[in-house]
Amino acid sequence: MFGKRYAASMINRSAENDQDRRRFLKAAGMTGLGVVGAGALGGLATGTASAAPARPSATAAAASAGVSDGAVLNFALNLEYLEAEFYLHAVTGKGLADSMTTGTGTRGGVTGGRAVRFKTKAAKQYAQEIAGDEKAHVQFLRSALGSAAVSRPAIDLRSSFTAAAQAAGLVKPGHSFDAFACEENFLLAAFLFEDVGVTAYKGAAPLISNKTYLEAAAGILAVEAYHAGNIRSALYQHTDGIFGLGLLGRDLREASVKLSNARDSLDGPTDDDQGVIDSRGNANIVPTDANGIAYSRSPGQVLNIVYLTNKAATSGGFFPKGVNGEVNTSAAN
Repeated sequence: MFGKRYAASMINRSAENDQDRRRFLKAAGMTGLGVVGAGALGGLATGTASAAPARPSATAAAASAGVSDGAVLNFALNLEYLEAEFYLHAVTGKGLADSMTTGTGTRGGVTGGRAVRFKTKAAKQYAQEIAGDEKAHVQFLRSALGSAAVSRPAIDLRSSFTAAAQAAGLVKPGHSFDAFACEENFLLAAFLFEDVGVTAYKGAAPLISNKTYLEAAAGILAVEAYHAGNIRSALYQHTDGIFGLGLLGRDLREASVKLSNARDSLDGPTDDDQGVIDSRGNANIVPTDANGIAYSRSPGQVLNIVYLTNKAATSGGFFPKGVNGEVNTSAAN
């Protein structure tokens, strides 16, 4: 079906180390004398003369032809750690088990986060379902990456939300924003993450070479889009007046526009980000361009938002010590 050289090249692009390439072979049904053949497998593992010439390491390939698929998936894993910790704390009062946070790079702890006292059954069930999905995403990406998976970096769920809310003009200077204080605050915090997740996966899709990984990433993108639509709908339906200690605004719809504008101020000159209402006050649950297509963010632009900076940086905001892996620097805007 495939030539040995093509298959070997595809496998080399699929992960960050030899163990992950073997895992991919197994997942793709290429073990033993399958598509690649025993000679090619032996050459990949040992570099023997009987097989195709030795291929460069994934790190070398990344340097010459952009980041590897494994590096892109690890970038996504950092974001999934953040979302999983946020939602799990909100619904259970605690985050991921220690066994799900190990890996390469420096493992960090989580600052802030506690169970939210939801006032509506619907919002609580939304949060519970999303928490389960985000935990599953962490499990899936860690399994796909194997020993190449990065560990959970240090995550700040306390001062980072205050900084974001102040930048958006949602809280006055000197006031804090506790994402876990009430249902309304939780929904705004979830909105800050969910739209970023959708644009991150869409922006990362062209960087993934292996179709198996691309299909999986597309599946996660679809789930994140469902989550975003769910949270945006919940925000649109909340019109309870002033909410949260020190929080400014008449309803969550207007607050979403302020958060959207703040994100736009971080990720570059384009004005793509959208709140849950348009300029006329009409519902805007699905943020798209004129063609009805969702927009993308590059990894650097995503890091602008989670680092809460419009400059090139390797740490800040929700990741006070940065993310783990090769993709770790925000864009200079």
